[in-house]
Amino acid sequence: MTSTLPQTTNISIRPFQHRDLAEVQRLFSDATDWECSDYVAHQSRRWEQINRWYGVLKFLSLFPNPLQHLLNAYVAHENDYLRGVIQVSPFNRSRTTWRIDQVLTNLGQVAEGEVTSQAEIGSQLLRHCFQTIWEARTWLTEINVNDKDSLALYRHNGFQPLAQMTYWAIAPELLNHLAEREPDLPNLLPVSNADACLLHQLDTVSMPPLVRQVFDRQPHDFRASLLGAVVDNGKHRIEHTDVVSNYVFESQRKAAIGYYRLQLNKDGTRPHSAHLTVHPAYTWLYPELLSQMARVARGVSNHPLRLTSTDYQPEREEYLEQIGATRIEHTLMMSRSVWHKVRETRFVSLEGLQLSEVLQGFQPARKPVPGRFSLLESIRQLPQTPKPNDDKGSISSEQ
Repeated sequence: MTSTLPQTTNISIRPFQHRDLAEVQRLFSDATDWECSDYVAHQSRRWEQINRWYGVLKFLSLFPNPLQHLLNAYVAHENDYLRGVIQVSPFNRSRTTWRIDQVLTNLGQVAEGEVTSQAEIGSQLLRHCFQTIWEARTWLTEINVNDKDSLALYRHNGFQPLAQMTYWAIAPELLNHLAEREPDLPNLLPVSNADACLLHQLDTVSMPPLVRQVFDRQPHDFRASLLGAVVDNGKHRIEHTDVVSNYVFESQRKAAIGYYRLQLNKDGTRPHSAHLTVHPAYTWLYPELLSQMARVARGVSNHPLRLTSTDYQPEREEYLEQIGATRIEHTLMMSRSVWHKVRETRFVSLEGLQLSEVLQGFQPARKPVPGRFSLLESIRQLPQTPKPNDDKGSISSEQ
């Protein structure tokens, strides 16, 4: 059971404001020095973009749009000094699941022996988000396995492990070797809004039930709105990136069995990134889809391709190890149910159940009560007494 931390009266938590930008950027820059994590570096670059476009983002946060939640952050102050910051964002469009992007405390200004105060600041920031964002049913986060302080903080506040993530890097030489092979993908189609239901079905079947319940994705999560397409186009122009997405259609089952979304970096400042989803029954698509992505990325820039895998995708990890991909980072995905609508237990496979345990559920819990037909049958089975003789009865009466 989660223990309650003592509430610090001189710590105040408020929404992020423009005057906090300098201190927050310094906080993230200090974090990149002691923590070797590409995710924290990505968040630091994100805060630099927020500083550059703060006026526009503040205006966009007033009405629904894809960039509405970029300024969802809260800061903890103590005696007019910034002690911590938390950044959150919705994970799905229905906003039933929210993601904690980052929680950082000001380690440079904490005196020695005040380790508990750091955990208290982080816990108060988390609890403030739990109470303020009332529409969030489930919270999701991803932490580097080497970040022991963050793991202890999330475990202390009720987060449970959901899945293990592994980030892979495919070298440019390996991409060129994969691109030489002609992929066998006869039904490779471009992605459009009309394919949202097919992609949702593929996403649903490719993950365990608990992960699927926490993600809570719907078909509209795979559709792109007109405003979202305009914003993404402008973002790709500014960052000099391009996106290619396709899926493999199975004509007999009328379903999508494979999907990839490849983000290409044209200026060469960052590596390419890809999101890959494969139906568990069609694992032979891994070499075909990777060859297709390698052929697309071959003519853009000579940079590696980054891909992710989870612990419930052993075939993908085996194939990436087989071709010689490099593991670059291990993270742990954790979740927490706020309103206890998600059963936070480990998924039990049906393969481990014995036949006696399965048949035990079909046995009656108590002795059945006899019904009408059973009573009639029992009466018929009773021994019948002989009937009295009518002739003897008449003779005795005459006498």
